[in-house]
Amino acid sequence: MASEKKIEAVVATPRTGRFNKNHARRVRVQGLIPAVVYGAGKESVAVTVDPKVITKILYSDAGHNTIFDLTIEGAGVTKAMIVDWQNEPIKGHLLHIDLKRIAMDKAMRVSVQVQLTGVSTGVKNSGGILSQVLHEVEIECLPGDIPGHIDVDVTNLEVNGSIHISDLPHSDKVKFLGEEDALVAHVTMLKEEVAIEPVAGPAEPEVVKKGKPEATAAEAAATDKGKK
Repeated sequence: MASEKKIEAVVATPRTGRFNKNHARRVRVQGLIPAVVYGAGKESVAVTVDPKVITKILYSDAGHNTIFDLTIEGAGVTKAMIVDWQNEPIKGHLLHIDLKRIAMDKAMRVSVQVQLTGVSTGVKNSGGILSQVLHEVEIECLPGDIPGHIDVDVTNLEVNGSIHISDLPHSDKVKFLGEEDALVAHVTMLKEEVAIEPVAGPAEPEVVKKGKPEATAAEAAATDKGKK
């Protein structure tokens, strides 16, 4: 499992007025982005947040699974996480995010990245190819136990060897929700190209030798009798 992650703090300011495209554009002109906070049995709140802080969280070790302190002006502090976000398609700037209040004493389901570590012996010594099939796995645990990512060592993985969910580091705090025999990664060999033999065509016709044909036995005997 990953080491303990740094928790960021986010300050949100409630929004008022009509929440249309013009409103969102004005918010972005101010250097902020619109967001919505919901969850924990409370009403949803439209707010604005600093995109630089949100971007820092998204690119942190735990990414969108980071649990942080969310301070909503006039409503106190709550634990929250990013559950959805939208980016501008060309330049990639953040346009909008959804934040969810988190109850730290209730288990939740999240998807966590799987990171392969080490160099497979099958790749290093036998020329195999390491392929990762599952890049994320779904788990269930308390918010405070969510790992930033799950590391699995592939050093001893030989050609035709494989790693399944059952081989990932397990603990009493984290429950894997996928099938235990689900393939995570494996080492394979490139199939050698088989030389294709040319397909035999129809037999070529026998070549007839040019020149005087050989005499038959009867013709030869008649010729000898005439000479005598």
